[in-house]
Amino acid sequence: MATPTLAELARMFDHSLLQPNLTDAELERGCLLARELGAASVCIKPYAVRLAAKLLAGSVVQASTVIGFPHGGHLTSVKVFEAERAMDDGATELDMVVNVGKVLSGEWNYVAHDIAAVVTAAHARNAKVKVIFENAYLKDEHKKELCRICGEVRADWVKTSTGYAETGATLEDLRLMREHSPAWVQVKAAGGVRTFERLMEVREIGVSRVGATATKAILDDAKAKLGL
Repeated sequence: MATPTLAELARMFDHSLLQPNLTDAELERGCLLARELGAASVCIKPYAVRLAAKLLAGSVVQASTVIGFPHGGHLTSVKVFEAERAMDDGATELDMVVNVGKVLSGEWNYVAHDIAAVVTAAHARNAKVKVIFENAYLKDEHKKELCRICGEVRADWVKTSTGYAETGATLEDLRLMREHSPAWVQVKAAGGVRTFERLMEVREIGVSRVGATATKAILDDAKAKLGL
């Protein structure tokens, strides 16, 4: 794989602004930082999507937010409402959490309908969907079936985790998700990519997006180590 440019690495990042204790001033600074770095998106708390869209207007950085976060237990109709409201406020990418309990119960028709409802609503308005599995709670058989479903309903990404469970993205899970997802479904790592070395490892696997809070530190390290 060819050595990436700094801009290419920056475009792998969804700069995460989801921590519960972030103030409005910190959210604003985070959006401006992501804009300066040229990240792919800012994934911000739902109430602040309108702020993010305003601050990112005219840049390459997308406004994104979370749906059914962090546990996925919302009614499907509520997830669709969240998606519609987020898009009304300017979000163009949505990170939705599956209903983990339904996955563990093997209620795959429910799970497929839940994901498809959000994907359909998003795609109708040219927005994209990343489906969060929360792998810390799942067995490989669950992850494989979720990859199959996400391919079937044409989700845009499969994503390892919220970043708030016991574990985040592991290399083993990322390999599994890339192997069992069709080519049109991309893979996002969240939770655990905190260094330039790990960023390059997941990129080698085929990960196209990374959710991170340490975006600037990782890119600064990349710049130094790659001589960019």
